[in-house]
Amino acid sequence: MPPHEQRPVSAVVLAGGQARRLGGGDKGLLTLHAQPLAAWVASRLQGKAAEVLINANRNLGEYATMGCTVVPDALPGFLGPLAGLLAAARTARQEWLLSVPCDIPFIPLNLVAQLHDFALGSQVPLVRAADETGTHFAVMLLHRDLIADMERFVLEGGRQVQAWQARHPHDTLFFGDDPYAFLNINTASDLKTAERLAARYRHTPLA
Repeated sequence: MPPHEQRPVSAVVLAGGQARRLGGGDKGLLTLHAQPLAAWVASRLQGKAAEVLINANRNLGEYATMGCTVVPDALPGFLGPLAGLLAAARTARQEWLLSVPCDIPFIPLNLVAQLHDFALGSQVPLVRAADETGTHFAVMLLHRDLIADMERFVLEGGRQVQAWQARHPHDTLFFGDDPYAFLNINTASDLKTAERLAARYRHTPLA
């Protein structure tokens, strides 16, 4: 498949957490270079995935202004990224789902294509992204066939993404071109670092 061709992927920006390390604010709406974090992520996915959704549990109206379908958790209690992905899967229309946390604003522009091509070539239903800092378990592409087992796992009390992934054949794709591609914003210091870097990344605000 040509590298710039849109992939049959429903990309889900995970913005439904409680951001405890940032004082409990709505992390996806934190401003980086005059744009919310969730908008950074969504805009870098648009045009690469067939659709982009945002999983959020607060301030749904503000997320809706980003031009994406907004889906809150179906299960109460802020149960984590798997619960957010499950909720989005009810709305998603594509064969493959990609989850990306809202606090990784500089994700590679070829993330969707690389993960999808790798999954098809390796014939695995689940692929995670990695770089020199380690494996980013919540940045994962999975086939829709795995959603039923994910739901069972969550309803049985499972929360850890890595533990659920271990139940299925999976692989990991290394991205080594950009040391800041998976910079994770968890603290005010991280946000300051991202502000220093933001100008080097071309970012098109969402309509």
